[in-house]
Amino acid sequence: MEAKHFKRTLITSALPYANGPVHIGHLAGVYVPADIYARYLRLKGEDVLFIGGSDEHGVPITIRAKKENVTPQDIVDRYHNIIKKSFKDFGITFDIYSRTTSEIHRQVASDFFRTLYDKGVFIEKTSEQYYDEEAKQFLADRYITGTCPHCGNEYAYGDQCEACGSSLSPTELKNPKSTISGNSPVMRETKHWYLPLDQYEPFLRKWILEDHKEWKPNVYGQCKSWLDMGLQPRAVSRDLDWGIPVPVEGAEGKALYVWFDAPIGYISNTKELRPDDWEKWWKDPETKLVHFIGKDNIVFHCIVFPTMLKAEGSFILPENVPANEFLNLEGYKISTSRNWAVWLNEYLEDMPGKQDVLRYVLTANAPETKDNDFTWKDFQARNNNELVAILGNFVNRVLVLVGKYFENKAPRRGKLTDYDKETLNEFANVKADLEKLLDAYHFRDAQKEAMNLARTGNKYLADTEPWKFAKTDRERVATILNISLQITANLSIAFEPFLPFSMKKLNHMLNVDPLGWNKLGSTELIEADHQLGTTALLFEKIEDDIIEKQIQKLLDTKKANEAAEKQTTPVRETIAFDDFTKPDIRVGAVLECMKVPKADKLLQFKIDDGLGGRTIISGIANYYQPEELIGKQVCFIANLAPRKIKGITSEGMILSAENADGSLSVIMPEKNVSPGSEVK
Repeated sequence: MEAKHFKRTLITSALPYANGPVHIGHLAGVYVPADIYARYLRLKGEDVLFIGGSDEHGVPITIRAKKENVTPQDIVDRYHNIIKKSFKDFGITFDIYSRTTSEIHRQVASDFFRTLYDKGVFIEKTSEQYYDEEAKQFLADRYITGTCPHCGNEYAYGDQCEACGSSLSPTELKNPKSTISGNSPVMRETKHWYLPLDQYEPFLRKWILEDHKEWKPNVYGQCKSWLDMGLQPRAVSRDLDWGIPVPVEGAEGKALYVWFDAPIGYISNTKELRPDDWEKWWKDPETKLVHFIGKDNIVFHCIVFPTMLKAEGSFILPENVPANEFLNLEGYKISTSRNWAVWLNEYLEDMPGKQDVLRYVLTANAPETKDNDFTWKDFQARNNNELVAILGNFVNRVLVLVGKYFENKAPRRGKLTDYDKETLNEFANVKADLEKLLDAYHFRDAQKEAMNLARTGNKYLADTEPWKFAKTDRERVATILNISLQITANLSIAFEPFLPFSMKKLNHMLNVDPLGWNKLGSTELIEADHQLGTTALLFEKIEDDIIEKQIQKLLDTKKANEAAEKQTTPVRETIAFDDFTKPDIRVGAVLECMKVPKADKLLQFKIDDGLGGRTIISGIANYYQPEELIGKQVCFIANLAPRKIKGITSEGMILSAENADGSLSVIMPEKNVSPGSEVK
């Protein structure tokens, strides 16, 4: 199929979820490839926008907020800023990095929903869902736990059992419980709006399977699989108070489903950046729209979001969705919940100034068509054997020799040998070769091609040995070093999309402004007598002890995870039965509960103990809101000697279990018993 020509390119990258920092898997899968492509197009002088932002709605954020006893806004504010800084530190050149809690996004997403609603696109369905009568709210899947029907795990979630990996629906769970109140939820009717994907299946089949056969095999194959299975209507709203309210009368307590509002963030962020002409970027057919995502987002960006755009009617559709597969870490899947990751903010603390090393290694190992693996030993080897020994070594040798023999000024080229001409011809086609790969989103191969130019330079220097002619043939030395300088200058262009920090440093050493993509392949980039800058090492060797520290950090994480999975602590020394009978453990009802002033961790309880009542201070304020515990029954030690805490006399100790992550769960009887009942 003949390639289309566009006036401009709109690049979007998946919106990272703002409930944690970003790690190397995010960089490798989405953001480094997107940045390479954006930098490449800008170098060519093309009209480009690169759009990013944080995805800030949805249930995982509310769960994290509840766990930390803060608001969802507190969570997204914290992580949005961490993520934004990490991207800036790694040179990801977004034209805007905004967020889905912005007012402009709320308005754009609401208007988008309302347009589809007014056109009659949505299907309204009433269904039964679990409802917590005490909390007075419908329960998202992650707010429901119960026994997995497949493996018997008693702590499976309403959407997945993390013990056996089975996908679940809440109604499949045995003995379902609300994680909010601990009570058994009831089924209650609720109304929601659905996007009828099945009605757009013929359009999607033609648009993807016939019109975009050039898409990457992993993307095309996943789309075909979804379409062959048959599409079903998908809910665009849910019962949740954290999100964009459904802009329809009678939809109180309902928010737009995060999968629906998040991709609209690309549009709202563009509108925030370019309020006067955003429409030409989204509605002009001469705009090329490219989504950079990971494979877990293929269905949303190739099937769901295009259906939304098609249903609205005035937007362009993506020209390509070059999704990557997953990057593993030391042979294991990256897991944020298990801390099995290399976090970008921590990497820069441990490896200051080495952004380009990570960018290089992640591109060299890019999971472009299948999952790939990151190891610290490979990271070290690629730095030492490629960046230092090939690229850095060539640049340093050339600049040092020019400084030594020609007072740091570019020498004039003399008569060329056949070998000189062959070498000059070798990089004459580098621009066309790189463009062919970059235009096809083959960034790993493109970076390899750039490194081959450095290999050409090293071979040329090694073969010609200019130092041997320093005293006998100055013209020959000048010619060799002039050609070597031209290769060096070409490297500064070829590597700019991949290693922006290092190429800025190289330009300073060459004493030139960025030379521009269109000059790539030229043999006349550095003129004779041009004054060079100060020479310095582009890269430095990474020693074993640095790598061993990183490996040890992961081993410590693995050990902690294994201990957490066992959920055991060493049994204390054996005691006599009489010692066991000494603590008088009883059940009491919580009459009152409040925070202790000027003590963040302490709660003050008024307990009905069946003996006239007592006050107990407990350090569990980080894990419970006072109102959560009022009316509950708790276990406490009744015969503990009273002691004053923050001026309040505490007459006992409330019993809690410590989870593997250090959090505390108050021990409560399964059934209500009379206050004062003994625990035996």
